[in-house]
Amino acid sequence: MKKYILLLIFIGSFSNIWAQYSLSGTVVDTKTQETLPGVNIYSPQLKKGTITDMNGHFAFDHIPLKEIVLQFSYIGYKPVTKKIIFKTKHQQIKVPMQEAVFEMDEVIVSTGANKLQKDNVMKVVHKSAAAMNRKGIQNIMEGIAQIPGVSNLSTGTGIAKPVIRGLSGNRVLVYNQGVRLENYQFGEKHGMGIDAAGIAGVEVIKGPASLLYGSDALGGVIYLIPEKYAPKNSHAYNFSSRFFTNTQGIHNSLGVKASGKYWQYLIRQTYKLNGDYQIPSGQRVVNSANHTDDIKIGIGYKKNAFGSDFRYNYNHTQNGIPLYTADEPNHYKFSGKYQDLTTNNFSLKNRFKVKQSHVKTNIGFSQVRRQLVKQAQASIDMQLRTVNADIKWYLPKMNRWEIIAGTQGMLQNNKNYGIHLLLPNAYIANAGIYTNINRSFETGAMQAGLRYDYHYIKTDSVDANRPGFSKQLSSITGALGFKKDLINDRMSLRLNIASGFRAPNLAELTSNGEHEGRIEIGNPDLKNEQNMQVDLNWDYHTTHIEFFVNGFYNQIYNYIYLSPVMQPMNMLPVYQYQQDDAYLYGGEAGLHFHPHPWDWLHVKSSFETVTGIKQDGTYLPLIPADQWKNEFRLINKHLHGSLQKYYWSFELQHFFKARTPAGNGEYPAYTLLNTNAGMHFAYKKMTGDIFIAVHNLTNKTYISNLSVLREKGIPNQGLNVILGLDLKF
Repeated sequence: MKKYILLLIFIGSFSNIWAQYSLSGTVVDTKTQETLPGVNIYSPQLKKGTITDMNGHFAFDHIPLKEIVLQFSYIGYKPVTKKIIFKTKHQQIKVPMQEAVFEMDEVIVSTGANKLQKDNVMKVVHKSAAAMNRKGIQNIMEGIAQIPGVSNLSTGTGIAKPVIRGLSGNRVLVYNQGVRLENYQFGEKHGMGIDAAGIAGVEVIKGPASLLYGSDALGGVIYLIPEKYAPKNSHAYNFSSRFFTNTQGIHNSLGVKASGKYWQYLIRQTYKLNGDYQIPSGQRVVNSANHTDDIKIGIGYKKNAFGSDFRYNYNHTQNGIPLYTADEPNHYKFSGKYQDLTTNNFSLKNRFKVKQSHVKTNIGFSQVRRQLVKQAQASIDMQLRTVNADIKWYLPKMNRWEIIAGTQGMLQNNKNYGIHLLLPNAYIANAGIYTNINRSFETGAMQAGLRYDYHYIKTDSVDANRPGFSKQLSSITGALGFKKDLINDRMSLRLNIASGFRAPNLAELTSNGEHEGRIEIGNPDLKNEQNMQVDLNWDYHTTHIEFFVNGFYNQIYNYIYLSPVMQPMNMLPVYQYQQDDAYLYGGEAGLHFHPHPWDWLHVKSSFETVTGIKQDGTYLPLIPADQWKNEFRLINKHLHGSLQKYYWSFELQHFFKARTPAGNGEYPAYTLLNTNAGMHFAYKKMTGDIFIAVHNLTNKTYISNLSVLREKGIPNQGLNVILGLDLKF
């Protein structure tokens, strides 16, 4: 008898192991009970996720476990974690989600741990692409500049680059498709080769992030999140269009997505055309036009604990180098020098389980062709090829301990095809290993890590005055952080101490010749830039109010900068790269008020300041002016019929006086007014947004101290009305 009982127990256990359960359900708004499309649903145990369809419905099948945990996250709503215990082979559930006013509960992906914002030791700022696009941005970097502590270094309307707390160029690392951007981005007038279409959001790490990302993450990281695939067993189409009155520009983008049981696909094509931009006097800036063609392709595969995501991005951008202002009609063709940048980016991300741990790999390849063209001839013609590898091993969790071990590597080859060799042919290699430890507590967390990097560069000889050379550099960096929750998690304190480094780039070591209106001379004896930064962050939030204060102190050893060294040559000033210690300090403070019962009202205000000086007491270049930003926003949701939401906002941005690098003058203060209004509608299986935005509402004449055209006395853009349409099918 005992034998039969044991046999039955064995058969029962065996059947439970191989049992396949399925789950379906609907996600709704807690208050209105309306279904929510596009909700992200993820199972940490299965390493598998899905998205709710247009009717808020989702489904999971082939579930081998009797108990699973699902995480529900949706922009604008508080995340939900739900434990499912299967009592039947197929189970149905209804999941209510409560609207969240603030962004404390966004899932952060750039730190590698995929934690909610409120659980991160490191303060990371998340910004959705939808929120940026509704304000009529002309490029992704203009949208990122809406984040406190982040500014925009621009050359007209075609080139924009991020500045994080006074650091820019190679000191800020940009990640696209999970792979670091490498396309000669060190120059002030060099475009990024990234288009906002096909990007779901952005995360910003303000401060040293070398522990996770290695060289060039000295000042921070801009992490661009690509758009997601369509929900399982479905397809989707979307179209967006913009018209800009100032440049008479047109931006159009069309995307198609389809997902089956395991495979997922997407393709997007974008076309942008902008003419010469107009300043408040009515004149146009000659040769400031720009054109962009962009294609994005994605292929994904998910089954059980394995997932793979291949992405390809082709971007061809032509940016005119602005000359002067004149009473001329709008031109779309170039009348002077222009940059021609062609970028091909490939990336392959894989995720698989190894016993109780899992591994993530990301392999990337990029090929960038940069040309400086005048009269159909390229005087500078360089091609940069880069191979990146990133491997992260997530060890099994031990109580509250989480450990990540990783390694990263990069190989580069620069080759010249043009007449003028600004930079020599070169070979560059980077390699790094690191470990990151996170320990959570009931009311907080601790994080620590250590990293070692090796950097090698070898150049070919150009001529007798520019012989080839090789250089080896290495660095050890680390980070230590603490987070403490107080008053029922309404208040949090964060303290982070981190070091970062940046190896001198190819231009700083080897350049010799005319570049961006001056003669630049490199210095092969340059050392690594190394820094130590302390960040202190305080957050307080309730259901209707959020307040934050951030402060930082950043000491940079061997800061690299350009300095005039001799009399002009060929009517051009001569600059050489030099080094000195530098110090940056400042912070940001902000308030977001959402009063009850006026749930349709949002009032936001923030102030940011940064000071940067060299050891000799002179000011660093390209330090943003102090800024005071204010936004008054109205949102009316859950209307009847096809109109689901309408919104209106008014912004006042005041830029205080900014010091010149020489310290003998100031850039004048100015105030800008912006506004936008729009509505969200739904009809059968189509949803859409239509909006109008107005930038520089008063047609104010001003010159930003972060405009590369400031030295020519060319003002920034005047009044600009943007008409936008977004459709999803």
